[in-house]
Amino acid sequence: MTLIPVITYYLETRDPRDLRAKRSPRRDLALVRLLPPMPVLNRFFYTAVGADWHWTDRLPWPYQRWLDYVNRVELETWMLTVQGVPAGYYELEAQPGQDVEIAYFGLLPTFVGGGLGGHLLTCAIERGWATGARRVWVHTCTLDHPQALANYQARGMRLYKEETKVEDVATRSVGPWPGAFPEKA
Repeated sequence: MTLIPVITYYLETRDPRDLRAKRSPRRDLALVRLLPPMPVLNRFFYTAVGADWHWTDRLPWPYQRWLDYVNRVELETWMLTVQGVPAGYYELEAQPGQDVEIAYFGLLPTFVGGGLGGHLLTCAIERGWATGARRVWVHTCTLDHPQALANYQARGMRLYKEETKVEDVATRSVGPWPGAFPEKA
């Protein structure tokens, strides 16, 4: 562990017309809502997508906490598939005042760099607006994928707040499970 400054960026869109959509030309994509809510899949995506980006706060959650989290009416989980194979996901959380947060978003490592991030983010923002939101927002940080902030801004989201905190961060990701990233010789 080491102490480093982490910048958190808060972005929002307040008008559906601000969306600069990006569509993948692939015909083998499908986007499906996880109904009924499935804590095992949310945990899978959280660990597999977040492994490289220091998503660790939920790793100790027991099954019941995951079940309680995903079983709320305020939460929607959507999964992107490529040829039927899970490729990424997003969680939308309805909040007071008709705000919708893109709570978690990302692609599995195998699908990063293939042009699917902009497509999936477009879908997440559109779904946020479809719920009747007055604002769709997200936060990201300097621990996230190097293109995350640029992707949000490219889709028309605007930065409205920035915070810097010193955090104790693992020098390397824990990975999606213990031993996923063995020490190099």
